Amino acid sequence: MIRRAAAAGTFYPSSREALIEEIERSFVKGFGRLPNVRHGTGKIKGIVVPHAGYIYSGYVAAMAYGEMAEDGFPGRFIIIGPNHTGYGSPVSLMSTGEWETPLGRVSIARDANRFVKGIIDDDELAHRFEHSIEVQLPFLQYLGSFEFIPICLGMQDYETSIEVGEIISEDKDAIIIASTDFSHVSFSKFPSEEDIEKEVRQRDRMAIEKILALDEKGLIDVIEEENITMCGYGGVAAMLHAVKKRGAKKARLLKYATSYDVEPGTYCVGYAAIVVE
Repeated sequence: MIRRAAAAGTFYPSSREALIEEIERSFVKGFGRLPNVRHGTGKIKGIVVPHAGYIYSGYVAAMAYGEMAEDGFPGRFIIIGPNHTGYGSPVSLMSTGEWETPLGRVSIARDANRFVKGIIDDDELAHRFEHSIEVQLPFLQYLGSFEFIPICLGMQDYETSIEVGEIISEDKDAIIIASTDFSHVSFSKFPSEEDIEKEVRQRDRMAIEKILALDEKGLIDVIEEENITMCGYGGVAAMLHAVKKRGAKKARLLKYATSYDVEPGTYCVGYAAIVVE
């Protein structure tokens, strides 16, 4: 089964040449240079990256991917993203096939179906049009060869996140990528661009503090209590739970930005690059 690119031409360029140029531009703007890839296992066990259009958040994602590439590129990843479309099972893993981007095809790990248990269903429909996992693949393809396991979360409550985290913690080799944007705030509710960005930054700071403390329960609590519109918080919580079981001790914020750092619009969205090791 080949999962065709759904986000090419919208979230990132549809041609190979233009996509490579955009990725390299993102690395130079964010990471400061093209990374020197070190193949093998490093200290980093998990990362948080955005999934907006590359022109808005690619340079933020590049901060995490550059750090990870120079720490150790293991060739195996679990990528967790939220379900924006509503299609498919509430907790969906696509266990077989290849995903296609303008940079080529990437195979799902041959043992992916061993994680289809408990709350995790084997379901490709949830992934068919979802961009949050797909937009991570070109960055990884640029860095090297790899296999991956895609998990799409339509449910992001604490119990679901912890169960997913327990299951994926069994994989001791993969880096777990949690794909999320942070606050999405409408300009119509605020009198000025300065006010909306201030609101986004203040609210995102509360969520980021919980991530840096490796506090998955605190993250979900503050999201729910403060109504923070962070779209992939369940995946972040699952990642934190899994990597702590694998010995992770600290997290580092590499970059925080908003869409207003690139261009003001009808919404202001927050983005963060975080590594957990």
